[in-house]
Amino acid sequence: MPLRLKKLIGTILLVALVVIYALIASAVAVTRLVEYGPVVHLLFFLFSGLLWVLPAMGIIKWLMIERRPNG
Repeated sequence: MPLRLKKLIGTILLVALVVIYALIASAVAVTRLVEYGPVVHLLFFLFSGLLWVLPAMGIIKWLMIERRPNG
């Protein structure tokens, strides 16, 4: 796969991950955490705000893998 195409795909994947993850985290907070106080909200958003890094690291690791020439 050409490097430019790989970077384009990786960029699109990262942006999509952040947008979709933020929408899901917000929807979960609105629907499930309505009756809880601000401390629970803070902990949820702190945890969910850091959790997206794990799949992003996988995408970035994939981007860093270099293609080896045949032979």
